[in-house]
Amino acid sequence: MKNKNLSDSFNNAIKGIIYVIKSERNMKIHVAVSILVLFMSLFLDLTKLEFIVICFSIGMVMTAEIFNTAIEEIVDLITTGYHPKIRIIKDVAAGGVLVASFISLIIGYFIFFDRVSTGLEIGVERIRQYPMHIAVIASVITIVIVLVIKSFSPKYTPLKGGMPSGHAAIASSITTAVALWSSNINLTILCLILLFLVVQSRIESKIHNFMEVFVGTIIGFIVTLFLFSIFHKP
Repeated sequence: MKNKNLSDSFNNAIKGIIYVIKSERNMKIHVAVSILVLFMSLFLDLTKLEFIVICFSIGMVMTAEIFNTAIEEIVDLITTGYHPKIRIIKDVAAGGVLVASFISLIIGYFIFFDRVSTGLEIGVERIRQYPMHIAVIASVITIVIVLVIKSFSPKYTPLKGGMPSGHAAIASSITTAVALWSSNINLTILCLILLFLVVQSRIESKIHNFMEVFVGTIIGFIVTLFLFSIFHKP
């Protein structure tokens, strides 16, 4: 079925990714490992090129797993019995995932081997010195938490409506980061006004109800406050 607009395209794409994560055990493992690797990368003294290579490797593995799942779903749809060719198709698709995973392991080994023991302390200190990193990490974690909670709803759309409000969560995260980072009351008040406008617009347009924007606001606030309390050095 053709998507009506760009928003529908993004919603359906995110639904597809969430379906793969929920239905495939291997994808759950890939996601968990990817989050761990990206989190470690923030604490290690990686160059921009090395970080890009890490992100590309993660994307390559996940893309391979997504295509593998799509191929399996198509094969299961068009046939109900056993056929040797069907087995070969599934094995080849799984082989693509294995190759991508193996290459990513090699890349990870050469990038992380010499840095895990020496770069952790440097990385923590770097994050503390640059609060912008903490704010970005908090926003990303907030988005992930919102999408995970929404995925449990039987009639969810990742980018529109549902419990909790992603817009309110992100706005709250940014406002909290600005308040903790700048310690400027005037700037904080301006951000609070923008947060109120975001929340008010979501309720007035009937995309969310009060509870949905309230929960979203709380999520953004707690995640950001937690990270700043650990890493931020005034």
